[in-house]
Amino acid sequence: MIFWLVSLLVLLLDQWSKWLVATRMDIGQVIPVWGDFFSLTSHRNRGAAWGILQDQRLFFIVVTIVVVTGIVYYMIRTLREGRRLMPLALSLLLGGALGNFIDRVRLGEVVDFLHFVFDFRGIGIPFVYDFPIFNIADSGIVVGISLIFLDTLLEARREKKEVTHDSVNG
Repeated sequence: MIFWLVSLLVLLLDQWSKWLVATRMDIGQVIPVWGDFFSLTSHRNRGAAWGILQDQRLFFIVVTIVVVTGIVYYMIRTLREGRRLMPLALSLLLGGALGNFIDRVRLGEVVDFLHFVFDFRGIGIPFVYDFPIFNIADSGIVVGISLIFLDTLLEARREKKEVTHDSVNG
């Protein structure tokens, strides 16, 4: 049950924060939070991560329906197996996917607002990276995918130990 609540929490935080940005900021408006490093920047994205596949709304809606169906199926399966990290990863992924899905269906675009600029010139490296503007749903997706990779590595390690243990004792 807790994993479904995590999905709901990600979805609600995402939609609430996007509503605040959409109703209280003009598109392009910037509110500095931490100097030039972090700001709230009202932005709209009609594509995917880093602005790829612009104006492919129907494609994203269909893909998201398929992905969400797969996530729910796999989450139920991993919960029955008694696993914990994978369902957490999938719950974050589910909440994020649904958050951006709602935007695409309702608005035809995704509301983004978290903006980070990494400026290394202060430490003698002549490099500035302006990270693409994103939102809480995107964060849930990225953390969820990262945890899936971690779970996969841990599961492979556990299986390797079992095989080694069985071959020594067998």
